[in-house]
Amino acid sequence: MAWDNVLAVGIFMGLVGLVILMLLWPNDKRGARLLARWGVPDPDTAEVALAVRYLKRRRFWYPWLYLALPLLFGGNNDGASIVGTLLLGGLIAELLAQRPARGPQREAVLAPRRLLDVVPAWALVLSGLASASAIVHLALTTQWKLLAVAAGTTAVCWAITLLAVRRPATGEPRADLALRCRSARVAIGLGIATCTAVGWAAGTLAALLIVVAGIAAFLAVTAPLKRLPAPA
Repeated sequence: MAWDNVLAVGIFMGLVGLVILMLLWPNDKRGARLLARWGVPDPDTAEVALAVRYLKRRRFWYPWLYLALPLLFGGNNDGASIVGTLLLGGLIAELLAQRPARGPQREAVLAPRRLLDVVPAWALVLSGLASASAIVHLALTTQWKLLAVAAGTTAVCWAITLLAVRRPATGEPRADLALRCRSARVAIGLGIATCTAVGWAAGTLAALLIVVAGIAAFLAVTAPLKRLPAPA
């Protein structure tokens, strides 16, 4: 491809990314809605600002990852691109959130959060079962590329979850906990759905039932909270 064509494609993709970014860019209304869906009714101004910053850390990366992933891996699977974008965007955001925020901050809790404070035990069990069964099945059927996808997805999902648990506390306790729960549960849910879809892709009735069960588990794990969980 000629350099002028490469430049034209790059400019076009950049413009598409900017349009997507503008459409996704968070505002106070979206931040308040996010908190309300995850167990924080009537959030105050500081809590909304925390939610907006949380969303910005993720959504800034989404359009660029969505455009870049097919080029990097030579594929055009929209489903894989969407999942990859959400997971890598979440991982980058959680890594950035490990740095303490500038300025004075109110500690969310005196004791650090634990894993079971943000993800219920049954969701962790489902995650383990989905990952282990997919990896074992793919190993037995010698589908090494898909096995690598399942193992990599599991590693990224658990990394996001653990980072969400250990990131420095900021803001009011209820907003801080709600955003941790959202990060961890969405990551665990995506891992379950991806592993079942990748591990049981054969067109049999049993495989279909397993994939449907994985989707149901994803919906259950990522369902918004009516109220925040009590500490474990």
